[in-house]
Amino acid sequence: MGVIIVLAVVILIVIIVIVKSIVVVAQASTVIVQRLGKYSKTLGAGIHFITPIIEKKVATVSLKEKVADFPPQPVITKDNVTMHIDTVVYFAITDPKLYTYGVEHPMQAIENLTATTLRNLIGDLELDQTLTSRDTINQQMRLILDEATDPWGIKINRVELKNILPPKDIQEAMEKQMRAERQKREAILTAEGKKEAAILTAQGEKESAILRAEAKKISTITEAEGQAQALLRVYEAQAEGIKAINDANPNAAYLTLKGYEALEKIANSGSTKLVIPTEISNVTGLIAAMKEVVTNKETDEKK
Repeated sequence: MGVIIVLAVVILIVIIVIVKSIVVVAQASTVIVQRLGKYSKTLGAGIHFITPIIEKKVATVSLKEKVADFPPQPVITKDNVTMHIDTVVYFAITDPKLYTYGVEHPMQAIENLTATTLRNLIGDLELDQTLTSRDTINQQMRLILDEATDPWGIKINRVELKNILPPKDIQEAMEKQMRAERQKREAILTAEGKKEAAILTAQGEKESAILRAEAKKISTITEAEGQAQALLRVYEAQAEGIKAINDANPNAAYLTLKGYEALEKIANSGSTKLVIPTEISNVTGLIAAMKEVVTNKETDEKK
């Protein structure tokens, strides 16, 4: 019976030893192993065997990127304005051994280092520069923190200023300034709009007046050209008629007939009637006498 008990104890011890010698490491994680109190090796993802009692795992380190959101820190600007700024740090562990043995409390160390670095950078900037230089501050902080955490096996990937909270009176003054700036821009835009509208209206009136003048000019020229062409056609027709009469070589009877027709028109007109003796046989003299009488009458009427 005693032998059976001893055998069972031995088997139990063997099972415990075998279980203790098996180490399963999850994905994106590593395990630090010490041998007799001294660093031995770093185990990656998968199943591993270690020597019981002699070797033991002392830390499991995650290789995933981590995010540390630190509480607001009071900082003083170059122009003596106290603000509260909270930061967010994105980092990853690149060397599990240095991370395990490099610093006692890594997260606390990163937080303190971030706070001191932030105070140093903001202390060299005025309030307006601090509010408008977020990207510059983020980049400078990342470089400084990354260099400082290299001995700890930590890689700083990104640093962001989450909130910048100036004092309440400063916030109120900034809001008033912003409202004044917006009102100023609004007034400028309104004045520029009215100016452009007035300019466009004046240009439109100018172009309209020019177009009206051009249209009137063209109309007058066209009308004058039409009248000139009409007169030219009349004169050409008269010239053609005279030419035709001359070419026909009219006799005295035809001229006498035309003279009588002219006398008939004069007799039917509203002007003073003139009695011409029928014995006048010189038609040319008759027409000249008629022309002189009509000319004298027109001259008297104009006077």
